[in-house]
Amino acid sequence: MQRQTPPFRADMVGSLLRTAPVKAARESHAAGTLDDAGLKAVEDAEIVKLIARQEAVGLKGITDGEFRRAFWHFDFLERLDGVTSVTADSGMNFKGGVGIAKALRITSKVGWPGTHPMLDHFAFLRDHVGPGSTPKMTIPGPSMLHYRGGRKMMNPGIYDDMDGFYNDVGTAYRGAVDSFYAAGCRYLQLDDISFAYLCDPEQREMLRARGDDPDRQPDIYAGMVRTALAAKPADLAITMHLCRGNFRSTFIASGGYEPVAEVLFNAMPVDGYFMEWDSDRAGGFEPLRFLPKGKFVVLGLVTSKTGTLEKKDDIRRRIDEAARYVSLDQLCLSPQCGFASTEEGNILAEDEQWAKLAMIVDIAREVWG
Repeated sequence: MQRQTPPFRADMVGSLLRTAPVKAARESHAAGTLDDAGLKAVEDAEIVKLIARQEAVGLKGITDGEFRRAFWHFDFLERLDGVTSVTADSGMNFKGGVGIAKALRITSKVGWPGTHPMLDHFAFLRDHVGPGSTPKMTIPGPSMLHYRGGRKMMNPGIYDDMDGFYNDVGTAYRGAVDSFYAAGCRYLQLDDISFAYLCDPEQREMLRARGDDPDRQPDIYAGMVRTALAAKPADLAITMHLCRGNFRSTFIASGGYEPVAEVLFNAMPVDGYFMEWDSDRAGGFEPLRFLPKGKFVVLGLVTSKTGTLEKKDDIRRRIDEAARYVSLDQLCLSPQCGFASTEEGNILAEDEQWAKLAMIVDIAREVWG
C-alpha cells in the first residue's frame, strides 16, 4: 500500500544535480559579476522547474535539490551561533585522493540564532509545490558539529566538559526544528552520517586516537537528537539519512550497520531512516531485525554515484531480501544518497539521474501498489 505521509514508498534523499544555469550563476556570483539578487533570481527560476520535474516523475516528497547550497552541511552549520568555517590543512579525505579543505570551528557557545537563511529557502519551496506534494527540508544532523574534528576544533575555554557542548548543540537543533515547523515544514530530514561512519574500523580507530570512545559515541549522538526532538509535534515527520561519504562519486567509509543498529533504531524518536545498500560496503540487511514496529527504513538500493541504470528485477530481489528481516510494509525505496551533496555533483548526467528516480517510482508502484 502506498503511503500518504513521509517517508513515501518512492522517495529521495534530497540533493539533485545543479542545472547549467545554476552552475553558471554561482560561478558569476563567486567572480563578483552577478549580485545576490541576480543569483537568487536564477536559483528561483531553476527550483520552480525542478519542483515540476520531481512532481512529473511521480515523487511526493519534493525538495529544492539543495540548489542554493555549496555543501550539504557547511551552509547550515556555519550560520549557527558559535560556529564558523575555516580552511583546514586536512579536511575530509575521500577515497581516490579527493579532499575538501574546509572544517568547522566552535568559537563560542553554540546556539540557534532565531533565524536562518534556510528558513527562507524552505518558504520558497513550500509556496511552489503543487497540491498533493509535501515540501521536504534537509539539514545536517547535530553530530556533524562534533564528528569531523572533535574537541580539537573548539576554541579553549568555551566548554569545561563535552556534556555542556552536546546539550547546547541539541538545544540549538530544537530551536531549528521549532522554527522549521513554524514555517510550515512537516517533513524534516537530519543528514546524520556519523552513525554510518561509526561502523567503519578505520573511522573507529580515528576516534580512539583523538580520545573519543567509538562505542559510546552512538549513544551520545542519539542523546543530541533526543534533545532536538524533545518537543516534536505529532504531525512532523522526521527522517534520518545515513551514508558513508558522497563527493564527486567518491566515498570515505565502509562497514555494515550492526555496530549502531540497536541505538539507531531504538534510541531516537525518528520516523524513518534513509540507509544506503547500493554496494557490498554497506553489509547485509540483518541489522533491520532491530527496527521496531511503527518505524520505516527507506532502502537506498539505487546508486547515485554512477549513471548506470540498475535492473528493476535486481532491485525487487533486494527488497525481498530486506523483507526477510522486517515487514515489507515498513520499507520504502530511494537512491542511496543525494546526487549532489556538494555543488560539483556526482559523475553522471541529469538524464541518468531522472531515469533512476523514474525507475524508483515505477518499482514502488509495482511492489506496494
